[in-house]
Amino acid sequence: MKVKKVDTQTLAKLFLEMPQLLYATDKNYIRPLDKDIQQVFDPQKNNLYTIGDCCRWLLFDEEGKCIGRIAAFYDKISAGNYAQPTGGCGFFECVNNEEAAFLLFDTAKQWLLSYGMEAMDGPINFGSRERWWGLLVDGFVPPCYCSNYNPPYYQALFEAYGFQVYFKQYTYRRLTDGDISERYAMKARRILGMKGYTFDYIRRKDLDQAAELFREIYNKAWINHDGVGKMTVEQAAKLMKSLKPIIDPIGLWFAYFEHKPVGFFISIPDVNQLLVKYVKGKIGIKGLLLLFWNRWFKRCKTLFGIVFGVIPAHQRKGVEVALIMEAARIFVNKKDKTGYEELQMNWIGDFNPKMMNLAQQIGARIYKIHHTYRYLFDRDKPFERHPML
Repeated sequence: MKVKKVDTQTLAKLFLEMPQLLYATDKNYIRPLDKDIQQVFDPQKNNLYTIGDCCRWLLFDEEGKCIGRIAAFYDKISAGNYAQPTGGCGFFECVNNEEAAFLLFDTAKQWLLSYGMEAMDGPINFGSRERWWGLLVDGFVPPCYCSNYNPPYYQALFEAYGFQVYFKQYTYRRLTDGDISERYAMKARRILGMKGYTFDYIRRKDLDQAAELFREIYNKAWINHDGVGKMTVEQAAKLMKSLKPIIDPIGLWFAYFEHKPVGFFISIPDVNQLLVKYVKGKIGIKGLLLLFWNRWFKRCKTLFGIVFGVIPAHQRKGVEVALIMEAARIFVNKKDKTGYEELQMNWIGDFNPKMMNLAQQIGARIYKIHHTYRYLFDRDKPFERHPML
């Protein structure tokens, strides 16, 4: 077997296309949009290249057939937030063969070692956490937009190499049938009536303001989490711009205290249902027509919660309950107008029992589980899981 660095347009194209061989008979697999993957590896579009670097490889068997791929990356801010400098690997795809998988993992490890890293997390993204993060280990159903999907045997390959679970990510699912728990709804209404607190979703005419509201809260709510750096104005604007064509304002919820933003709960329509599963990686004119057609006829049945946060000064005051409860209440009450049949709450870490409890309070149940693994290069060092919040 031979490993080749992706350093030509031909190999970059093959990096995008090689997974099709693995998933040819998998009815749940949805090919990601090429542009979403390409942006991760484009220094002109990914700001992390200014504080880090990335490399990609393809694996070929003795007959010259491409049988695997992997990327490795680091950024100085995330790496410096851990006891040992930690990089990442991701976009891993491979045939069910330990020798092949281990060769890819070794390649990523050696590259990270050359940049002073002492550990690697995987499979993760060279970018924000709401995309391409974690290995699917339970809930092998069609994935939501920019969510990792993989064959079940990947878990055995990662763990046989020596990766250990750093944390688990739960996706909770809440159907629109049934009512919100009255006990918690009453508590939420009391919070809503507290002097100074208000909760509302963004109107379409105010979408441009949502990026800065989001950034302001994010930098206060998430900055103390392992491996999370501050979000810049440019990053927030880019995120909102990327979401604008598909976003439904009813999914952009904010909590305010004395008219100042203190919390958010961000959900988007599942673009995989609106568009991605129909276009085989490329949008084009046909894809745009499908997007507008499916939105107009409300053919997207899933609202996909991607991130939640409340700034520390307003945590443990019931704000979290009120924000999630009010968003869920409106979501359920407007199901006939919106067409949504389910809310999926993505990326709830097992290190965050408070958020897990919140999801359960609105009647949501665990639907999918992803593992974020960590591999320590010094095998004698003690392994520690993500600290509890």
